[in-house]
Amino acid sequence: MNPNLDLLKPYPFERLNSLLAGITPDTGLELLPLSLGEPKHQAPAFLVDIYQSREGIEKSFGTYPPTRGLPELRQAIAAFVNRRFNLDANPIDPETQVLPVNGTREALFAVAQALIDNNGNTTTLMPNPFYQIYEGAAILAGSRPVYVPCTADTDFNPDFSAVQPEDWRACSMLYLCSPGNPTGAVMDKTCMQELIGLSDKYNFVIVSDECYSEIYADESCPPVGLLQAACDMGRTDYKNCLAFNSLSKRSNLPGLRSGYATGDATLIDQYLLYRTYHGSAMPVHNQIVSAAAWQDEEHVIANREIYRQKFDAVFDILTNVWPMPRPQASFYLWPETPVDDQLFTRKLFSEANIKVVPGSFLARGPDNENPGRNRVRMALVATLDECVEAANRIKEFMQHQKYR
Repeated sequence: MNPNLDLLKPYPFERLNSLLAGITPDTGLELLPLSLGEPKHQAPAFLVDIYQSREGIEKSFGTYPPTRGLPELRQAIAAFVNRRFNLDANPIDPETQVLPVNGTREALFAVAQALIDNNGNTTTLMPNPFYQIYEGAAILAGSRPVYVPCTADTDFNPDFSAVQPEDWRACSMLYLCSPGNPTGAVMDKTCMQELIGLSDKYNFVIVSDECYSEIYADESCPPVGLLQAACDMGRTDYKNCLAFNSLSKRSNLPGLRSGYATGDATLIDQYLLYRTYHGSAMPVHNQIVSAAAWQDEEHVIANREIYRQKFDAVFDILTNVWPMPRPQASFYLWPETPVDDQLFTRKLFSEANIKVVPGSFLARGPDNENPGRNRVRMALVATLDECVEAANRIKEFMQHQKYR
């Protein structure tokens, strides 16, 4: 048995289920879950049509899928990355710098197993709060997680000045998440470029989780990506840089399990070797649909507009009773709670039949140093009407101080 399995913490949703066990909301209201970041918008009709068509799809069931990915999928991904992140000066090569993956969750875990130096003395840096896959991936790769605080003082971006010199020297991998989960914070290009410089100095891999990159508030100001930052500093080989993204949030296709890794060709080559043995090739029919999805932007623009409508509606209802920052990107809210975040979560479920995630479940540290303490994460992934209904219930909950 791998002894590192004993070091894994319970997943946040396991903890949430335990926290709410035994509570039966006595409200007569239907459950409104704002806890899971699972998009509920309709999948694009043209992609559903492709999936249901017989052309190309039927034949795919009788073939083993290529781990490297179909050429048309790699080309579609490269074209998207080059277009979206302004890489004209140094475009991504679909032959050597793109690898399709089964969604970012699987890939962000697997890349640590493939690329972390597991000599027993390495560190893996990650934002705190964070997506729990980063922590588990580091631990099972034999690396020590180092949690970089993301607080209001740094606009919820990681405070890398808090990292100790010995942890930089031991660093094998650094996880970024911009736009951030659960905060929606967007890291600026200068900070990314400073990290790229540090990766040269200390020789670590930067893994950038960009799965929320296509959900943002200002249509004229999309979030910068890691490869964009590297390209703008004249980095022709994208050394030490890998960016990950998926169709789950961008195209409302969480069930398709489709994403990509792209960047440093040397790292992609080693990651491909690992995945060949891992047996994690994406089914061909999913690759066919994915190629079409990456080539289309109309449905993504429409998707962003729906999220803006939901944020506008929710903020109109809650601003006077529960002020909170509006995120630059993602579909999350990260407000402070007037009482302990776990108590607040239990009370909100009991009194309004709404599920949220306590912020302390998404972060690490002692109670008084846990950067998620006395916050909750709320995902505006349901329909507009459901989000409005949830906001109205929360307004009544806050007005009558039912959280006490």
